Parts: sequence; C-alpha cells; structure tokens
Amino acid sequence: MTDNTGVITAMAAVMEEVRGVGKDGFHDAPGAKFKFRGIDAIVNAVGPALRKHRVVVVPQLVSIEHRDVLTSSGKNARETCVVVKYLWIGPDGSQLETVVPGEAMDNGDKGTAKAMSVAFRIALLQALCLPTDEADPDSSQYERAPEPARSPTAGADAARARLRATCTENGWDMRVVAAMFAEVKNVPLGEATDVASITKFREYLFTVPQAELQPAAAAAVNGATG
Repeated sequence: MTDNTGVITAMAAVMEEVRGVGKDGFHDAPGAKFKFRGIDAIVNAVGPALRKHRVVVVPQLVSIEHRDVLTSSGKNARETCVVVKYLWIGPDGSQLETVVPGEAMDNGDKGTAKAMSVAFRIALLQALCLPTDEADPDSSQYERAPEPARSPTAGADAARARLRATCTENGWDMRVVAAMFAEVKNVPLGEATDVASITKFREYLFTVPQAELQPAAAAAVNGATG
C-alpha cells in the first residue's frame, strides 16, 4: 500500500489556513443575475497555502465530450463535458488522486477551457473542504432549448424508409412487399405504426423465396386483381 501520509498532512495544513472563499464575482445579464465564486478567487485564496506547504496539483484529462446544442434564444452553442484526475503531490513526493467532472457551455471556442476550470474549482472546493452556503453556478449561464417534439409516427416512418431501402438494395418489388405485409399483419403498410412489427417483417423477407419478391411477382399480383 502506497504511503501518502506526507501529502495528506500537507493538504490538512492547507485546509487549516484556508477556511472558505467568498463569492466576489457577479454575473449581470437579463434574467440571470447572481453572485458566483470563480476559479480565480479560489486559486488566489488557496494558491499561497499550497505553495507554502509545497503541494503541487497536476491535472490529467480522463475524458472529454463535445455536443452541439441550441440555447433557449436559438443560438448555437457547444456543450463540453470533461472528467479530470488531479494528482496532489506532497513535499516528500507522495501522491493522492481525486477525479472530478466539469461541464460548460459556450458559443465560441472557450468551452474546453471553461469545463476544465469548473473541474479544477470542484476539485479544490471538495478536496480541501472549502465551505459553501449555496449552489455555485458558473459565471456564465445558458438555457438549453427544449428538444423538438417528435411526430408520433416518426419511428414507423423511419422503419418504412429502411424497408424501402432494403427492397431497392435487393431488387424486391415494393408493391409485392406491401401486399405481403397487409396479408401477414392485417394492416396496410402505410398505416402501420408498430416499429417492431415493421422491423420484424423486414427481417422476415430474407426468409422468403426471392422469386416471390421480384417484379414478375408484382405483375402476377396485378393480373390477379385486375
């Protein structure tokens, strides 16, 4: 077992000196006015104690994900989520690891920097038990636009589109396939809403003799109904 007594002792000394960080930042925007505790305020408060007790904090990026989103005002933005491991290294070289997430949204190219700052802020606040008396949002706030409502038949429409594509790829006549679907499922293909039913029928077609699905079969069907 690794002896990390040295770094724990040093971190405890830092905690003894830094008892809390106030919220000296203020975000002022229409509909979003609040005080916040920014990363600069925390580093300014903790940094001298870390240096005094010779504690080094080294970040290691574990994962990062980006996703393009829309804000509630319709603007394009990028959401960035990171997971960061921090190595706390004591004066004797002993180490302690902490892993924290960070999330941020930005409409420029600062999303990664913001997410990393959020992660570092979380690591400092939690590892050093810096007291807070309320939620600590980031210095900028965005509201994500609601997800667009999906059509009740969207899934079935997509399943029918896959079925048509399969017919084209294999040279099957769509009229034959539609007639077969109506016979097997007792509902016209165009009115079917059960995605699983359409998908299973598509898979079933591969077990049907191919000659029954060719254009010649369609002619026979038309002749029988003409």
